[in-house]
Amino acid sequence: MGIFSNKISKEVLKPGDHIYSWRNAYLYSHHGIYAGEGKVIHFTRGPGQEIGTGTFLDNIVFSSSASSDRTKSPCPVCGDQSNLSGVISSCLDCFLWDGELYLFEYKVTPAFFLAKARGGTCTLAPSDPPEDVLSRASFLLENGFGGYNIFRNNCEHFAIYCKTGLLVVTDISVGRSGQATAFVAAVSAIVSSPLRFLTTSCSGLAAVGCGMYCVSRLVADIGVRRDVMKVAVERLVSRCDLVQSAETGTAKLELVNSCDVDLPAETETATLRLVSSCGLDLPGESAAAKQD
Repeated sequence: MGIFSNKISKEVLKPGDHIYSWRNAYLYSHHGIYAGEGKVIHFTRGPGQEIGTGTFLDNIVFSSSASSDRTKSPCPVCGDQSNLSGVISSCLDCFLWDGELYLFEYKVTPAFFLAKARGGTCTLAPSDPPEDVLSRASFLLENGFGGYNIFRNNCEHFAIYCKTGLLVVTDISVGRSGQATAFVAAVSAIVSSPLRFLTTSCSGLAAVGCGMYCVSRLVADIGVRRDVMKVAVERLVSRCDLVQSAETGTAKLELVNSCDVDLPAETETATLRLVSSCGLDLPGESAAAKQD
């Protein structure tokens, strides 16, 4: 491995490694956690499901599971995974999908990070011990990782969380995916940098754009940014469940518990008061009920 490539052979893989493989002519990469014995735990979406970006990416980013290719026979090891989505376990060959194997690097230096111009290959954040990584991955395999979204909750997010336990706690930026931040950084460098007006030469424009791209990638890395915190996997799953329940208006008690408030189980009015004190909106509740 090095600056030019993170490619490795299968023989050197260790349980708990964060691995990835490029898809669609290097358009994007699919990430997962190697669980040992030829198995990979990864986060994907089922075929035909939109990612929800509202852009052309909904049409070109297909399911990351090799079994979604219906022209191939089901894998003799994994079976037919074509209709599966969420956190799944696949054999290494299915995960790679005829691609090459790469190892995601942790605790790299800022200089090394900037030298890897393509995002989604390394991070400045340190990795937790392999046993912690495998414990998170196995727990999420059983309990899920929420809904797939290419910018805020994708396969790279899943793998990085398993390796570090870190989550971005603000909603004002893209998540902790190197691929997503690199894309946003590139767009910002091209169309939104006020510094581009300081020079009219091609070389100057290139230097300004490159500088903006590098700085944007660096400050967005999960090992540098300050809007991250360590979140236990059990709490993460509970939060995902609460978000889904809140959307349907069926989890008043869970929402209260998520705010670490002791629930006095007298009346629903008391419940609503507690929810209000936590600053949470409950869909479907009347204004009168909330005021009570």
